[in-house]
Amino acid sequence: MFGEARESVNGVHDMGGMHGFGPVVRERDEPVFHADWERRMFALALAVMGSRSFNIDEYRRTIERMPPARYLAASYYERWLYALENLLIEKGVVAGAEIEVVVAALRAHPSSATTKVAAKGEASSHDHTESGPGALSEALVGERSLRRDQSFHPRFKPGDSVLARNVNPEGHTRIPRYARGHHGTIFRDWGVFVFPDTHAHGAGAKPQHCYAVEFDGRELWGGDHPAAERIYIDLWEDYLEAATTDAQSLSRGAPVHSLKSGAKGRSTKRPRKPVEKKTAPASHDT
Repeated sequence: MFGEARESVNGVHDMGGMHGFGPVVRERDEPVFHADWERRMFALALAVMGSRSFNIDEYRRTIERMPPARYLAASYYERWLYALENLLIEKGVVAGAEIEVVVAALRAHPSSATTKVAAKGEASSHDHTESGPGALSEALVGERSLRRDQSFHPRFKPGDSVLARNVNPEGHTRIPRYARGHHGTIFRDWGVFVFPDTHAHGAGAKPQHCYAVEFDGRELWGGDHPAAERIYIDLWEDYLEAATTDAQSLSRGAPVHSLKSGAKGRSTKRPRKPVEKKTAPASHDT
């Protein structure tokens, strides 16, 4: 029932720019929830995150642990359920055997799913301890305050030319594969946010500015795309480097595959033409 505790940053979840998965079918008048269990799944996830048992970045990196075939076959909230179960076990809130027992009981007696089971020492509806809804509100207020914290000075400003670093970390990251190693322009500074790559693994919040970065469609997808096509990606400072002027000029038109600012084994210098040896002019040419 539970997946292996492994993850790959370049896993099947990072599907941006990939082909072969069929068309994206848009459901007309799609409801927020397709079934009651999805509604409950959403509430459970918010409740547990509100209790600070785990954070949203840990939630994402746990979804990334799903085996590829299972991930592709799962619906949106089935992935949420997978993450909730595995994180509750990982954090020691419940044991895997406990969940297995409950699932087996519900399969044997489906009607019991609507029966409320009160846990020993369950808090009343008037209890406003740290595990209640108030904790979630408090956490959100804290995030909003951090976003406007003037003590975190931005490295970039709108209009700056940047390079999305070509990185392949072993753990969770929010920089998509299709943007790595490409040039863009800072479009907007969203403020300060916790850094997901460290936050997802209990390595600290590492707050920093997050920017909306504008990319030319031809830079990401190739020269056959429309010149006016623009893609905007939210990227944290640790994902970005300042782009040099000559490298940025090369990114106009054909995609740039080499950068002076640090991509390994790459160079922004254009190949030099071989120099032809000249012989001394004949006497009749003088």
